[in-house]
Amino acid sequence: MTTHHLPFTDYEISIAIDETAARVASDQPLAVLSSAVVGGDLRATRHIVNMHVRKGYASENPENDLRAFAARLEIAEPFVGMMTAAYTQNARVAIESRDGITVAAIVTAGLSNLIAAGISEPTEILVGTINTILLIDAALTEAAMANAIITATEAKTLTLIERDARTREGDFASGTSTDSIAVACTHRGEPLRYAGAATILGWLIARTTRNALTQSLIAREQSLR
Repeated sequence: MTTHHLPFTDYEISIAIDETAARVASDQPLAVLSSAVVGGDLRATRHIVNMHVRKGYASENPENDLRAFAARLEIAEPFVGMMTAAYTQNARVAIESRDGITVAAIVTAGLSNLIAAGISEPTEILVGTINTILLIDAALTEAAMANAIITATEAKTLTLIERDARTREGDFASGTSTDSIAVACTHRGEPLRYAGAATILGWLIARTTRNALTQSLIAREQSLR
């Protein structure tokens, strides 16, 4: 297991990565906005879990599988939960700070079901996924958290294009058909209203997303050799 402790002010936040999951634990609630399988309706949590599932995983109730996994981790409170068939031990963490703002991105990268948004035809839901968790030591408005998702997605897509990731039809990939993201912040300091790529916050989000995704893709390639 690989463990990271984040240098966030007045918060104890740890990231644990192994073959079962990439997971985040905070000693205090974090404001959160996500597209997760479990906890997508939450606005605060102390736990974010990105669980590994086997290739070909199919379940009529993935929420129950995630909750059972969280129970084994002794998480007994509402949590944000994602799942991926990508090898979670290949998750990578990137951390950047500037002007009193710190951002950490944790990314797992699976490329088995790449798509080009608006070009690829609708398809069955497959489990592969590029899952992104953003942890931000700052206060974000809900609009800024939504903006952060846009910025991270732009950075993800540019990184895939730069690495010539393509769909089965040969188009540049914008992501996979099941990508998920969670943005969590400490709510420390004055509220930030914007997180676009031109802002310091957006710059940090884009850099950490790009760096973590690139390193996760490299780790994936090495594990397949």
